[in-house]
Amino acid sequence: MSPTRLLIKGIAPVSSLPRTARPASSMALISTRRRICAHGSAVFAAPAPAPAPAVRQSRAVRRPVGFPPSRHYSGGSSENVLPGSRIWSFGDVKKLVDRGGESASKVVIVDVREPGEIQSTGKIPGAINIPITSAAQSFHVPEADFEHVFGFERPSRDSTLLFYCKAGVRAKSAAGLAKHAGYESVAEYPGSWLEWEANGGPVERIKAGEVLGQN
Repeated sequence: MSPTRLLIKGIAPVSSLPRTARPASSMALISTRRRICAHGSAVFAAPAPAPAPAVRQSRAVRRPVGFPPSRHYSGGSSENVLPGSRIWSFGDVKKLVDRGGESASKVVIVDVREPGEIQSTGKIPGAINIPITSAAQSFHVPEADFEHVFGFERPSRDSTLLFYCKAGVRAKSAAGLAKHAGYESVAEYPGSWLEWEANGGPVERIKAGEVLGQN
């Protein structure tokens, strides 16, 4: 027996077999390092353990955060009504216009669109124009300043202000501003101009430069 090789009785050394005849497990054994003991016998190191299979870490799926649906008025919806604000329908406004906006009713129709919009489409007959986008503080300025800017007196605080715009969004905002300024009776026409025009409501045309006050 060679002092540098360990022979198993009756079995030929694996290294003496042709490479094609060596089992796969024996090939792995031969490829491992070995060291020679001081007594001359060969001691084979145990094969290094196979690396653990890599675990794929799944990425957390980031779901889009849902946003609550808009509750602005549009197309005649009366959802999320401003406290203390009465909702008017097309029929309600039409009856008021047909009566000629009787002063006894103390209802003032307020178009809060910009002057350019009104000149392009016209307005509900008898409505005054207080643009909520470009003149948001109109209800809070002194009386004299209001008349100087708009060319007509500010509606009295004991009247009912009925607001409309193009689709109802600005009308709701204007009603809230009027309430904050001390107007106790405010109303909104959520359908606003889009519904008014679609239903064939009467239209008062405005010329460029014309004061959009009460008739």
